[in-house]
Amino acid sequence: MESAALFSFVDSNLGEIVAIGIPRSARDKGNAAYILFTENVMSKVLTMRQAIAELVPDGSSVALGLQMEQMIPFAAGHEIIRQKKRDLRLIGPISDILFDQLIGAGCVKDVVAAWVGNVMMGSAYNFRHATEVENPGAPGETLRVFNMTNFTLALALQAGAMGVPFLPTRTAMGSDVPRGNHFFYQIISPFEPKETLYAIRALTPDVTIAHVQRADQHGNAHCWGNFGVLIEGVRAAKKVILCAEEIVPDEVIASDPNRTVVPGFMVSAVVECRYGAHPSPVQGYYKRDDAFFQQYHLETKTQADFNTWAQKWIHGVTDCAAYVRQLGGSRVEDLGVKAHAYAAPTDYGY
Repeated sequence: MESAALFSFVDSNLGEIVAIGIPRSARDKGNAAYILFTENVMSKVLTMRQAIAELVPDGSSVALGLQMEQMIPFAAGHEIIRQKKRDLRLIGPISDILFDQLIGAGCVKDVVAAWVGNVMMGSAYNFRHATEVENPGAPGETLRVFNMTNFTLALALQAGAMGVPFLPTRTAMGSDVPRGNHFFYQIISPFEPKETLYAIRALTPDVTIAHVQRADQHGNAHCWGNFGVLIEGVRAAKKVILCAEEIVPDEVIASDPNRTVVPGFMVSAVVECRYGAHPSPVQGYYKRDDAFFQQYHLETKTQADFNTWAQKWIHGVTDCAAYVRQLGGSRVEDLGVKAHAYAAPTDYGY
């Protein structure tokens, strides 16, 4: 019996995708089985609704906002809220108001992060209320937070990416960060017996959600600017949802392989989502919407206030396109790049 398709590769001699495991009799380009494989299976493009529904089940550990203050996948977070996902563990470094929104919406069980708040305004109200009074995601309980530093979070994700249980470090010694924190364990160096170190427990997110400038249909992505812990987060994750400002032809990505920081074989789904990182900035596409962060701070001081805000900006719009329409054309235009800073052309020839 002939086998089904298992994987594919690009045959440099044929100049085409070859489906390994598809019977040779089915590899004629006119054959329906071949067309189904190359056109449907090879493309990873989904809608945001499909990607979140299929790849973020309740109880997942989700890494997002990995690029620090830029390219935060707000559109993906809003879809998580719309679908009422529950009992999530959020993982991130300096985590901006997207974490606060997910907490206020009752989606979150616990948080592994270096900081949560509104970077522009200071503390964030949902997070404060959840940690000090009651977690909307677990009525009667407060939100559990595993306190990390940006560097130890990076080490935890790097350990996960390497497939090792921990990585050693000297960082955080003399601080209260490791106290009562199961991500830290004191060890003795096997090479310097008198040297005390911390072992940082590996993190392997069930899903990492990342936002990039552009990607092809297979998930190969170009990204530039501040990576933060994006690369570690993608490599450590069991599944990856890639949100892109635009999906471009394969040859655009292939033209600059050194800028391809996320390879397609690590990606589970690609979502084209213009302005999907708003109000955070995306270099080359739009700047940070400072006014939006200020408005969020003023309009979400209580749970009732947040519910009203969420009704307008999350539940009251069906998707990212509707969200952008609500922002208004003049506001979107004002956020556009006004002073371009292009890189020098690159010659890959010999």
